[in-house]
Amino acid sequence: MSQPNNPSGQQKPKSKKAAFQEALMAPPWFPDAKWHLKTLSIIYSCLIVAYFTISHLLSSLPKPYHLRKIPMEMTPWLHPGGKVHLSEEQLRAPGETRP
Repeated sequence: MSQPNNPSGQQKPKSKKAAFQEALMAPPWFPDAKWHLKTLSIIYSCLIVAYFTISHLLSSLPKPYHLRKIPMEMTPWLHPGGKVHLSEEQLRAPGETRP
């Protein structure tokens, strides 16, 4: 005997065991290249926006908390075309005496 058609379109609720077996039979979801590209682009764009936002907020802080500009003499490796070597006397803080 065949089951009668249900005109309302509703089906009987499945038991938990039947639903679990059906879930095991369904193929699992695997991300494809398009999904990876979309996800990575969202992550990178959020990181870039966050970097520039935080950088702008930190640069607009008042005097004691603002980002300072490090002089070239303190970091000569950041400016390879500038002065590369300074003497010990020039690198000392003002008023510092040698022991």
